[in-house]
Amino acid sequence: MSISGGKTARPWRNWGRSVSAVPLRMEQTDSAAALQRSVAAAAAAGSRVKAVGAGHSFTAIAATDGVLLDLKRLQGLIGVEPGTGRVRLHAGTRLHRIPDLLAPYGLAMPNLGDIDRQSIAGAVSTGTHGTGAGFGGLSTQVAGLTLIQPDGGVLNLADGDPLLPAAALGLGALGVIADVTLQCVPAFVLHAEERSEPLAEVLQGLPDRVKAADHFEFYWFPHTDRAATKTNTRLPGTAQRRPLGPAGRWINETLLSNTVFRAACAAGVAVPAVIPAVNKTAARLLGGREYSDASPRVFTQRRTVRFREMEYAVPADRLPAVFDALRQVIDRHRWRISFPVEVRWAAADDRWLSTAYGRDTAYLAVHRYYREDCREYFAAVEAVMLAHGGRPHWGKMHSLDASALAERYPRFADFLAVRDQLDPDRVFGNAYLERVLGP
Repeated sequence: MSISGGKTARPWRNWGRSVSAVPLRMEQTDSAAALQRSVAAAAAAGSRVKAVGAGHSFTAIAATDGVLLDLKRLQGLIGVEPGTGRVRLHAGTRLHRIPDLLAPYGLAMPNLGDIDRQSIAGAVSTGTHGTGAGFGGLSTQVAGLTLIQPDGGVLNLADGDPLLPAAALGLGALGVIADVTLQCVPAFVLHAEERSEPLAEVLQGLPDRVKAADHFEFYWFPHTDRAATKTNTRLPGTAQRRPLGPAGRWINETLLSNTVFRAACAAGVAVPAVIPAVNKTAARLLGGREYSDASPRVFTQRRTVRFREMEYAVPADRLPAVFDALRQVIDRHRWRISFPVEVRWAAADDRWLSTAYGRDTAYLAVHRYYREDCREYFAAVEAVMLAHGGRPHWGKMHSLDASALAERYPRFADFLAVRDQLDPDRVFGNAYLERVLGP
């Protein structure tokens, strides 16, 4: 057990380069006991404390002027509960490492997003999700948590604890997560169908298509009439796999989705007029493949092009109207948008601050290359989402404050009451939490 670092203030930046901060000091911890000592020492000295995993949030949720606890050394499997499919992981364990940790036990996470660089604690705390009308976000997989409290004490929340629905998606406001217990499922295979389709055909009968598929999503490239669709069907773990060959995976994920896309984004910054033509080409190139593989290799893809993102959750039955309004906004302003709009789904859940709390949900995510100014585009999109009952993703860019958010989350006041109980002195506070939760 050790604590390292902490002598020199060093600037910290998130992955998307949308947030930077200069913490009082940064500490790396490799055990729950070290976390306890760090939190207790910082609180006793009057400093605030934040934990950071991969820094993949686009908001300042992990930023601090106090002590920043880097969890990169707190990774790995703590234990497996026989017969239940439950596994306990250190908080800093990166999502892309979890499949190998679960493989010896024949287990897998039920659902994943398309990026797997995040830590498990950061992913559940900010509401990270995948797609699938019958599946919740990653926080719904949480069957237990260990939280470090302001005095360094330990709070264990097991399945059935009345505080777990608050703490499983707690924004880092209720304590520093030391470990997470996940409810996993037997390892399974996904059969993937990726197509380039006319947008009008995709939108027609969309609710039935979403319900019929285990995991459906689509990307719409602005300035085009086409969509790239992805339909994943769950198969038993014993099903025959027909994975992409190394060449096919490299062409799609490394060449098209990263190298060529990065060049296209850079070209779009220099000459925005080329963006519609580039998007039309991309909309036709992405798709047209079918394969089967272990679920993590189908759910996730490697993304190396830096971007900034806003994502809103709306009631699933409002998706057609919201999508139509979004297209009108882009057309009306005559922007040139190089990044596609991403549309996904999730089932209603019981996590108090979940974007899908109490309602079946559709997600619309908009992006801009990190060297472009996203403010005007995101502000206009946000206005559309708010008009349709939207709830912003906690780890992605938005402008709402506590008063606006309280109207959108039925258990918001209950969460604040738990926060007052567990962290009355706001040891785990920062500027972002003051804005979205209040002082």
